[in-house]
Amino acid sequence: MSHGSTHHDALPAFARDPQVAELIERIVARVGALQGNLTAARPADPARKESYDAWLARNGGVRGRASLYPYVGTGAGCGPLVELADGSVKWDMINGIGVHMFGHADPRMVRAGLRAAVADVVMEGNLQFNADSIAIAELLVAEASKDSSIRHAFITNSGCMANESALKVCQQKTNAAPRVIAFADCFMGRSTTMSQIGDGPEYRQGVVQNVLVDYMPFYDPAMGERSIEMAAWHLEQAIHRYPGQHSCFVMEPVQGEGGFRVAPREFFVRLMTICRKAGIPVWADEVQSFGRTESMFAFQMLDLGEFVDVVTIGKMSQVCACLFTEAMNPKAGLLSGTFSSSVSAFQSGLEALTILRDGGYYGPDGRNARLHAAFRKHAERLIGAHPEWFPPARDSLGRAQPSLVGGVGGMMRLTPFGGDKDRIMKLLHAAFDEGVIAFICGHGPYHMRMLAPVGVMEPAHMGPVFEVIERAFRKVG
Repeated sequence: MSHGSTHHDALPAFARDPQVAELIERIVARVGALQGNLTAARPADPARKESYDAWLARNGGVRGRASLYPYVGTGAGCGPLVELADGSVKWDMINGIGVHMFGHADPRMVRAGLRAAVADVVMEGNLQFNADSIAIAELLVAEASKDSSIRHAFITNSGCMANESALKVCQQKTNAAPRVIAFADCFMGRSTTMSQIGDGPEYRQGVVQNVLVDYMPFYDPAMGERSIEMAAWHLEQAIHRYPGQHSCFVMEPVQGEGGFRVAPREFFVRLMTICRKAGIPVWADEVQSFGRTESMFAFQMLDLGEFVDVVTIGKMSQVCACLFTEAMNPKAGLLSGTFSSSVSAFQSGLEALTILRDGGYYGPDGRNARLHAAFRKHAERLIGAHPEWFPPARDSLGRAQPSLVGGVGGMMRLTPFGGDKDRIMKLLHAAFDEGVIAFICGHGPYHMRMLAPVGVMEPAHMGPVFEVIERAFRKVG
């Protein structure tokens, strides 16, 4: 369903003009024609090597160091495929760490961007904003409130700022309680505060440590029910040790950087019930999982709506947001910001969310679930054909992990080489050279991470993706 027909009043005024609309359609058609030849991965053009190397050198010089991959895009792409300035075309299976949910140059996103281009401003803020800011917040609240008490949304321009806003909301509600409860191996963002809450020591090197965090163990499938009991015991001990001192328990319903780890509903229910009894707000951090699981919100997939006080979302939604219940609604002045986001982000975010809501993406047989099933099929075939690349992956206690394939929906994980970080990084660079862009996650064992562009990717695309990945495996062996 076109979001222009359901949110017509949220369109920029000039975009409603028939002549402007016709011109937009002509541009969309022309862009599609120019990029229609991007149908498969292809190698770089040797004739472009010198100029491409120059771009990479300029990037390293101005940033102070080279980026992880030698990536400079042309601005062209077609769905899950992206073209680089060296002439190569690659399957984009990381999507800017989850931002490009609809891949590259999707006509619906191009159309939304062109509508934004004729608006009166480039950026919207919390003092002055257009109708699209209201419309996207209403859409998010409408979806979240179907089975929770979420009633409000504060729009931000990054997931990290959404998390900063959530922490402020929780602290104000708890009279500036100084401590935060989080899961081990969590990731919260790169601000000074969020880098301290996130359980990644390398992300806070040289940063003054002034945030008090109590880490709880995440669910361990090898331990089952015992894992739930252990986590509950640790939580009760922390609350007993610091009574009235916790502003929130921030939980990733699906851990992102921590390794695309999932947990059963009863694990979260046990911990959330303890928090409810102690008066500790529950904050679901869905900046990475939002939109990618079998429900728009992962807390809905796990039927946790009755427990959730605050939710943060971002990445694929283009704009980011902190959502909260009426009881958590803060006093005036706590939440604000010069920039909410760009008009193009509002317009493309509205388009994307409407398509995801109405396009059959959710449920056990939705597009997200079918794409994940295709991933698992090809991953398990690769493991069966080449067990030498997939020895048991062991955790810090030396226990073999129960599965080398994991994740849910558009969050996909594969664990080669026993979870060895160095060998996986070599594999990722080889895959990049061959034509697939992926990433790493986990903290021992480590994993190959993929955030597929579920908005446009089809199960049939997994075949050529894994053909490239298998070539990369053969190169690093």
